[in-house]
Amino acid sequence: MQLISQHAKGIMEGCKERARDMGLRFQDESLEYVVTNRDMLELSPKNMIPTMYDYWVQDVEVLKGKGRYELYPSNPYETVINTRPPISFYNDNNPDWLNVMIFYHVIGHIDFFQNNLFFRHTWDYDFTGRALSDKRLIARLRSEKGRWVDYVIEFARSIDNLVGYFEHLGDLTRLESGKTLSKVDYYFDLFLQDVEKEPVSTYVNELNRYNKSVRKDPEHGEKHFFEEVRQRYAEFESCYETFKKEGVVKKLDLLRFLMEHSEFLNRDENRWMLTVIEVVRSTSLYFQPQIRTKICNEGWASYWHEKLFLQDDRILGHEVDFSRINAYVTSMPRVGLNPYALGMRLFHYLEEAADKGRISMDYKMMADARSRADFDRSDNKGLDFIFSLRENFCDQMFINTFIDQDFVDRYKLFVAGKRLNRERMTYQYYVKSRSAEQYRAMVLGSLYHPPSVEIGTTKENGLVIRHRFEGKPLVRDYIKNTMMGIEFLWGGPVWLETSELIRKKIKQPGVPAGFHLEKPKYTSSWKRFRYIMKKRKLSRVLLD
Repeated sequence: MQLISQHAKGIMEGCKERARDMGLRFQDESLEYVVTNRDMLELSPKNMIPTMYDYWVQDVEVLKGKGRYELYPSNPYETVINTRPPISFYNDNNPDWLNVMIFYHVIGHIDFFQNNLFFRHTWDYDFTGRALSDKRLIARLRSEKGRWVDYVIEFARSIDNLVGYFEHLGDLTRLESGKTLSKVDYYFDLFLQDVEKEPVSTYVNELNRYNKSVRKDPEHGEKHFFEEVRQRYAEFESCYETFKKEGVVKKLDLLRFLMEHSEFLNRDENRWMLTVIEVVRSTSLYFQPQIRTKICNEGWASYWHEKLFLQDDRILGHEVDFSRINAYVTSMPRVGLNPYALGMRLFHYLEEAADKGRISMDYKMMADARSRADFDRSDNKGLDFIFSLRENFCDQMFINTFIDQDFVDRYKLFVAGKRLNRERMTYQYYVKSRSAEQYRAMVLGSLYHPPSVEIGTTKENGLVIRHRFEGKPLVRDYIKNTMMGIEFLWGGPVWLETSELIRKKIKQPGVPAGFHLEKPKYTSSWKRFRYIMKKRKLSRVLLD
């Protein structure tokens, strides 16, 4: 691994100037390295952070990657990481014209990292420096504690998706504002959701009632609104006064809860474990926004590498080569999902829609197909609109808000189904639906979505984890080992409440006992179960 040549660095700086002229914003300093495919394999398990702490799973992933590479050689073009300064890696066999295209793609990523609000907690420090410090700390602990360090890392990493990422962003916002929540924010953000646990319909109705009251009487509308609130929730005022005295109440994630409330971890002889867990937790928090913005991030970078390279005179003579590689990167698969392709097309679609004024209620309320096709107010605000999306949206919001029927029809998208052809004994794919609603649901179902849990304790010092069921069950194969790790960190028994799908065979009338039908019928229902881990033994109890 070595720094790119001065010639290539000059090309990169020229690409930065052209990108800034188009409105992209990013810091001046950046580091670029030339690496081999083997280097990529060794860095990938560490999320391309060379200074990350060592862990045995990374060595296993390197061996798997090398074996896979022997059978299926690949040639990754680049990787960029969100550090200060940003670091990017380039394959050692990229020609100059390809590097120009790749530089634009990397600049798009850097612009996204440094301006998207979901990355705000990564803007104030250099993660590579912190990672190096953590690596040295863990190496020192290994020399003192031996293999127990790796046990703690493994147990913590098994639940490092439960780190309260959005609560962490909320804490940052409140700290920056220098004040606690107002009465209105407390009512909607905490009281209705956490204290009363009202359903979403009640939350929306209350929000509409508040907006209506304020519009009707801007000066006293809020006062009238809270008079009705006090009639409905007599405890509201006392809860708010308690909240103001105690300050901002943080929603604890599972790792933080263990760190703060585990008697085992807080014993003098075990406090070193807290340091290891905090390293795992802070690392997970750092990478959370990258997992949650894959489509937006890759789509933004692909949009800009195409737009900027097509305007660059260095494309001359390489148009066919560019078309081939660009099609390989941004083509829409018939089955599956390509985040580069979907994100880029959404940005193009929304830029055109905003230019024509179609991001408006007038257009959305229009029912006539011909009128919708001819609608054009010539607002020319497309570029400003997609820049605002880059700043404020994650994948969940991006997909849920903007994939509509016009977009699905424009790019001929569909949801594919899979069925078995019994004559040929092969699987066949078919067009299951061209509905935007189902396509959107398919994309949303593929996004990263860690389980939502509530954490509490029992009188016997047991830890209770209640899984808020959202239609996706936990993977049963991982429950035992994960709960065993939590039991070790907690120092006592652990309860897990979750929902699972139970299938029962329906008895067919007139079928003799012991006779098996070719296609038996089943009935399915979701049941609530409690898993109990005590002294490394797991039991399972049906709750309802």
